[in-house]
Amino acid sequence: MIDEDGYRPNVGIVICNRNGQVLWARRVRQNSWQFPQGGVDEGETPLGAMYRELYEELGLTQHDVKLLGQSRAWYKYRLPKRLIRWTDDPVCLGQKQKWFLLSLTAEKQLGIRFNREGHPEFDDWRWVSYWYPVRQVIAFKRDVYRRVLTEFAPAALFGKPLTAEARYSRGRMRGGY
Repeated sequence: MIDEDGYRPNVGIVICNRNGQVLWARRVRQNSWQFPQGGVDEGETPLGAMYRELYEELGLTQHDVKLLGQSRAWYKYRLPKRLIRWTDDPVCLGQKQKWFLLSLTAEKQLGIRFNREGHPEFDDWRWVSYWYPVRQVIAFKRDVYRRVLTEFAPAALFGKPLTAEARYSRGRMRGGY
């Protein structure tokens, strides 16, 4: 499902712990790490897609996590030209993502399993410092990661609710990563 601007609807998942760290997952047989993410299927809500992807990619269910919030906006990134499949119809130029912030209930990290569905996308994971992904993710995703982590910082780092009043402006969080 590609929108009229060439962007595929997608969800991204940030899972945080009490130590100000986030779950960072390694793509199968690659030295490429990222947050879990995946497409929104036809007729599916972003929340439904997030829970489906959570299970498909990490083997976790909604009972294993607590939903702390979701991004206000859809964040977009454009794929580099070398990754665009120009022969596809319609052509996907990039992704537009609704992001979700979760925490694991209890210490469920031992329940993370990559082989619950079909073809696993990840083969390893670790906890990393909150801003680490902004520096380490593939370049074309960096701006989205920076913006999402900035939006989620009050809840993930300070336990504040994700309301308009509690959100940090971009300027206040600069330099944190």
